[in-house]
Amino acid sequence: MTNGAANNSPATNIQWIGTYTPDGGGRADGIGAVRAHLDGSLEWLGTAVEAQSPSFVAVHPTLPVVYAAAEQRGKVQAYRRHGEAALEAHGEPQLAGEATCHVAVDPHGRFVTAACWGDGQVLLYELDSDGGMTRRFPAAPSVDPHAALPPGSPRQSRAHASLMLLDGRIMTTDLGHDTLRIWTYQAGAGLVADHEVVLPYGSGPRHLVQHQNGNVFIVSEYSVEVFVVRPEAGTYELVFRGPATAGGSQQGDSAAEICLGPQGNFAYAGVRGSNLISVLEVSGDGTELIPVKDFDSGGNWPRHHMVRGNLLHVAHERSHNIATFELDPITGLPGPIRHTVNVPSPTAVVAAG
Repeated sequence: MTNGAANNSPATNIQWIGTYTPDGGGRADGIGAVRAHLDGSLEWLGTAVEAQSPSFVAVHPTLPVVYAAAEQRGKVQAYRRHGEAALEAHGEPQLAGEATCHVAVDPHGRFVTAACWGDGQVLLYELDSDGGMTRRFPAAPSVDPHAALPPGSPRQSRAHASLMLLDGRIMTTDLGHDTLRIWTYQAGAGLVADHEVVLPYGSGPRHLVQHQNGNVFIVSEYSVEVFVVRPEAGTYELVFRGPATAGGSQQGDSAAEICLGPQGNFAYAGVRGSNLISVLEVSGDGTELIPVKDFDSGGNWPRHHMVRGNLLHVAHERSHNIATFELDPITGLPGPIRHTVNVPSPTAVVAAG
């Protein structure tokens, strides 16, 4: 038994799979489920619930409730877990914005946020004691800080992800406006703007993760870079910009996901096109991300990946598989592919608990 299997207990060995269904060009039928075994392999259990392109899912911190973005329908739906790996609708779907691509849950279970790539909306849904979504609050729209450069047509705001910060605030990315927006939650009012961090023009910040030291690491879809922002006297400041890969990006590449290793001393960035995962060392007291090595992701179009213990699971949207690697705890590097499982059009892999 490897260290990576330590988290696989009967209560936590299910992983929910976000997918694309035919309305989004995929092959899936809804949210999928896999079981993680002690040897590190994943077993496809089938469709947990039929849904329309549930491209990202998030799990309530204490209740058996899962939230999914219905990307092609511009909605968010809550589901209640029953049995080991089945879900059923929990309340009515809630209206979101165009191309709702990400959901995140408050660690205290007070609300869910949704980010919409199509029209840039960021929304908050308050939750009741049963995890049901109640009131809906649209956040203030983004204003492009780069509007004057270069001249031309206005750029579309494209919100892409939300991160619940350790200090209780929320950070969201906007691919279209190259910004990180920081919010506070106010009960009965939703998201209240705090401040924003402006990233370089055309970088396209996509996904983000917070280090235990409080710094936030961001991967940019368009420029295939990584950024570090650090909290300074209540505001986040940009302190680092560097390449997301050791070998550089190629024409047609787009970065997708960034996550941390189990000890927080390595980060892992996924790049579609070249189909690789880059290992980055967390250096400079957590203010730098230095590429160490790129490796083949184990499939086509690595849309999302997750570290669970010492195992890295990479979901490939176009080759319809999840590849699993074991990570060396000292070097952060993966060994050969340990296991692969066929999964229709996976777009996210999220632990059920």
